[in-house]
Amino acid sequence: MLSWNESSGAAPAVRLAPGLAAVAATGATDLAAERTAAPAGRVRAEDKRIINGHTDVNQLVPLKYKWAWDKYLSACANHWMPQEVNMARDIALWKDPRGLTEDERRIVRRNLGFFVTADSLAANNIVLGTYRHITAPECRQFLLRQAFEEAIHTHAYQYIVESLGLDEAEVFNAYHEVSSIRAKDEFLIPFIDTLTDPAFRTGTAEADQALLRSLIVFACLMEGLFFYVGFTQILALGRQNKMTGAAEQYQYILRDESMHCNFGIDLINQIKLENPHLWSPQFRADVRELFGQAVELEYRYAEDTMPTGVLGLNAPMFKSYLRYIANRRAQQIGVEPLFESADNPFPWMSEMIDLKKERNFFETRVIEYQTGGALSWE
Repeated sequence: MLSWNESSGAAPAVRLAPGLAAVAATGATDLAAERTAAPAGRVRAEDKRIINGHTDVNQLVPLKYKWAWDKYLSACANHWMPQEVNMARDIALWKDPRGLTEDERRIVRRNLGFFVTADSLAANNIVLGTYRHITAPECRQFLLRQAFEEAIHTHAYQYIVESLGLDEAEVFNAYHEVSSIRAKDEFLIPFIDTLTDPAFRTGTAEADQALLRSLIVFACLMEGLFFYVGFTQILALGRQNKMTGAAEQYQYILRDESMHCNFGIDLINQIKLENPHLWSPQFRADVRELFGQAVELEYRYAEDTMPTGVLGLNAPMFKSYLRYIANRRAQQIGVEPLFESADNPFPWMSEMIDLKKERNFFETRVIEYQTGGALSWE
């Protein structure tokens, strides 16, 4: 069990990103507004809406969006904690001067440098932004679980960093100091700032499109694209029986993030169904442009983490892989694919994403254990 001892001195002042600082101060106001807006009558499932709903957000049932509730139950059943994974082999390999090449060590450091803050950004976006604007309680329920899982992922990366004895300041400041990581975060932060702005409210076409755009960026581009170079690299190490403890945790994280991505895509498509006027030709064109930018940013990150070929991988292979993923994500939300030829050079990654495996690929433990039964209200 990790022990993070806090200093007994006064905590230093923390500067939040623009838009985040005032969110806490408006929490009570938002809750009061929700209570005021809720009608006195009983909730009917057919009256619920994903956004701009007028039913009581505190009443989970009757369920309308059963797909959201089912995903929540599945996520809870797949609960895991980082300290359950044995890191002894990873520690021995990392300490052995001949255990890993310098290129492999660079991959591990760069990976952790991106991920330790990426999941915090994702959690901030959910808790301080998205959650406030979703009016379907069953969808909110999944978002709460998702935010908790983002915290577990940050815990996992810290567990790896601490286990390997890495320089924590170097790893946690990578998003300031490493240009390829900083560029990805700078792409994401404006979309967080929009939703966490205390003055932001849905209800107009412009505001609703801003929310929808943010959901697309985080589901399809952050969790659905920006994570995949890192996942592939660390899982490739595991396939070669290296850093198996870290790779096992990455496999659990990949499973979680696949669920987050799928939930986000379902949420996006339901909003489109309920608000077809938002899905204008110009909006779709803007989304395609964002997809193109994201592919370029993630490819630059691949080049930075892998300047030379290693583990049977090289940066050009990732260009094809990222285009393949981007086309899939675009099709999943009804956007025309961006790239004419885009093949998957890593078919084994599709096996990793398959949640029905009986054992973990790295054979260190059973991966599909469940901590609790999933209730069915039928």
